[in-house]
Amino acid sequence: MISSQVIRSSIDELKAIAKIDLCVWDLEGKVIAATFDAEEITPELIAGFAQSPADSQVIGMHHLMKVLDEEEVLFILDAKGNGEDAYMLGKIAVSQLQHLILAYKERYDRNIFFQNLLLDNMLLVDIYNKAKKLHIEAAVPRAVFLIETDKEKDREKDSAAMELLNGMFSAQTGDFITAVDENDVILIKELEQDDDYSKLDQTAHTIVDMMSMEAMMNVRVAYGTIVGELKEVSKSYKEAKMALDVGKIFYAEKKVSAYNTLGIGRLIYQLPINLCRIFINEIFGSNVPGELDDETLTTINKFFENNLNVSETSRQLFVHRNTLVYRIEKLEASTGLDIRTFEDALTFKIALMVASYMKYLDSLEY
Repeated sequence: MISSQVIRSSIDELKAIAKIDLCVWDLEGKVIAATFDAEEITPELIAGFAQSPADSQVIGMHHLMKVLDEEEVLFILDAKGNGEDAYMLGKIAVSQLQHLILAYKERYDRNIFFQNLLLDNMLLVDIYNKAKKLHIEAAVPRAVFLIETDKEKDREKDSAAMELLNGMFSAQTGDFITAVDENDVILIKELEQDDDYSKLDQTAHTIVDMMSMEAMMNVRVAYGTIVGELKEVSKSYKEAKMALDVGKIFYAEKKVSAYNTLGIGRLIYQLPINLCRIFINEIFGSNVPGELDDETLTTINKFFENNLNVSETSRQLFVHRNTLVYRIEKLEASTGLDIRTFEDALTFKIALMVASYMKYLDSLEY
């Protein structure tokens, strides 16, 4: 429903132009917005006019008119003034409010449509019939982006994120912004036929940068694959959700996660928890990687980043080569894995990721 703030802004602008006072009531005679003291007209009079068959009524200087939505009376408008000018401004105000109601109603209907589409709550035939009524193109490429703000969620952050995204992406270009829960803001982006994943990655990083600079918000963005049909938008949404989770678990340092680049993280994410526990116990026993000290984990991660190069790793860690070798041998003594060899390094890397996944699952239980 159109808000009282929008109605007030509309009648204030009309008064500034025509110098004629306006007031809008609901059907019970309660003032929604006014540019003058509306006590001269009683709630009983407004309620009576709302029930009458007449479209307009003149009471002294007050020109009462009905604001309709598909033959249903929603509001009563009063243009206060003498002569034809007040009457004409009242008609203009009614027309403007009715167009605003239609626009807000269509936006609301679109929001419900896309929410149901994302959650697979629509039959295939209903998708295309409803899309046609809402003037939504069916056969155009789209991708779904998920934008998650700081972990400490509140409504003000969600509202700010929605407002900023609405300024960045326009419904006129086929983009739509909505939400299906309290955790994430969703962007359904319409693409050009020749847009590829580099374009999606650019869009995702632009969102991260704009949220940081304009709203001082630390966000994480994930996106699904490009789909060519409206019915497949829910598929891209599910992929974006998986990309967001996998990114937080395995690639926490990255602000953008793409479903098509998740790599081995996607495989581990879909493993049963019992299988993960068996694997970790086989490799480490009771000495789980997540329980290693920060210095050891930092050394391991830097060693992997440098492709098992001892000299380069020791240089970047600002430690002597022998110190690094000592740390690696100490790790081998406790785990039985020599990460200087490719096979053991691969096993250890996968084990670290599995351990992170198990830790994530444990956090969901509390």
